[in-house]
Amino acid sequence: MREITPKRIREMKGREKITMVTAYDYPSALLADKAGIDIVFVGDSLGMVVYGEPNTLNVSMEQMVFHTRAVARAVRRALVLADMPFGSYEVSVEEGVKNAMRLIQAGADAVKIEGGADHEELVRKLVRMGIPVMGHTGLTPQRYLRIGGYRIMGETEEEIEEILRDAKALERAGAFAVVLEFTLADVAKLITEEVSIPTIGIGSGPWVDGQVLVWHDLLGIYENSPPFAKRYAGLGEAILKALQSYNSEVKAGVFPGREHYWEFLDKKDFREKAQKALERLGEK
Repeated sequence: MREITPKRIREMKGREKITMVTAYDYPSALLADKAGIDIVFVGDSLGMVVYGEPNTLNVSMEQMVFHTRAVARAVRRALVLADMPFGSYEVSVEEGVKNAMRLIQAGADAVKIEGGADHEELVRKLVRMGIPVMGHTGLTPQRYLRIGGYRIMGETEEEIEEILRDAKALERAGAFAVVLEFTLADVAKLITEEVSIPTIGIGSGPWVDGQVLVWHDLLGIYENSPPFAKRYAGLGEAILKALQSYNSEVKAGVFPGREHYWEFLDKKDFREKAQKALERLGEK
């Protein structure tokens, strides 16, 4: 069992801020775990940042299982959390249970489900089975068609009520935490105060129990990122410069340099061996 567990995450509420970051492959997860991140999250955002999709709706269970397995192999300390992709749990509780089990068997310590009150029965069933669940409300990307795109949530009484209802339903069903995405900070603060489980914000202000960011956003892989994401590095520019330098050096014959290859020290020995090899090939 890894050091950071769902129980440990629950106990951090009000005591210590929770850090969570997405990772989709072995080297990324290895670095996130080494950095001391609490939750390494295999998010369905991989559809957009890894596969170039316009949204997360086309991510499959096969993709999630594949990436979860790679991440789980790397992580020793952090909690490994895997997203339930669109279509993997909406049809029935039974379908949701089956797919959640696949992610746990791939190495995840817990699963995340978008929505709250609509899936209270599924969350309760999974928790009873021993599968920890994190919920997700506010902006739910899998429902962006219904809510009118990727927009800030919590501006109306109805939206505040819906977000609060979802969070309380998740708490009641046994979820160990809930993500609040792109929600007005005042609303996120209200939710944080109203539920006993930790709230993890993304674009939802400072008055939550933790924060999550997408790997490519915080490292500056792409030129554009969401308005709520902070770029902690400019790796996109650094990687581009490195690739351009490699391309130029190969074209100019600069790489590989003498320190990058090996050759026979005894040239006579090489010529004799090469000649024999050529003769044998000529006999066949």
